[in-house]
Amino acid sequence: MVALDKPAGVSMATSSRKERSGASAVARLLAACAEPPDQTLRLVHRLDVGTSGVVLLARSDAAHRELSRALQSGEARKTYRALAWGHPVPARAVFDEPLGRDPKDGRRMRLDPAGKRAVTRYRTLRRLPSVADLELSPETGRTHQIRVHLASHGHPVVGDDLYGGATRWRGVRDPNRRRALAAVRRPLLHAARIEVPALGIDVSSPLPEDYRRVLDSLESPLPARGERAG
Repeated sequence: MVALDKPAGVSMATSSRKERSGASAVARLLAACAEPPDQTLRLVHRLDVGTSGVVLLARSDAAHRELSRALQSGEARKTYRALAWGHPVPARAVFDEPLGRDPKDGRRMRLDPAGKRAVTRYRTLRRLPSVADLELSPETGRTHQIRVHLASHGHPVVGDDLYGGATRWRGVRDPNRRRALAAVRRPLLHAARIEVPALGIDVSSPLPEDYRRVLDSLESPLPARGERAG
């Protein structure tokens, strides 16, 4: 297998349902990562266009079957990072509401009692001004799962225009922090690590620059009263 660090903005959609190898998505991903073309690689799983982080690719049909089985059976452990608005209470918990397609907007998912099982564990790493830095471990792999679970509990991902997290920076009073949050152009969601112990796989990806830049801005102390900000 091959592990790549997907940049935000790269689409992993395939050109047709019959394209099992995901050749078009693999080609875009390799180009974005400045890797040479490789027609042997097969797509194992996907990340949303705006999500950055670890993606696994298989070099053979046998490897594809093993990786797919591990991901679908729950043997693989995925860890994400997200900057979300507000401070979830409690600081560590599980979201387990089923999800289904929003009948009013086919782009979106929503909580749906008749939908598919979806489980997301989270814990708060840091409570920052207006925002929480979260670590999330999805036990299932539903479309937009983390984004919908967080938004449905009042904590949309920073920069997520589809689920209400793109404009809340307007309520931030400090101008430096407001500018940093307003500059976000994608959901600040990052696939930080994938572990498949049975296959000896443990790969991780460092936080991307835009995520770190917002963290730095939120962690910086406010200017003393009377001083000019920035």
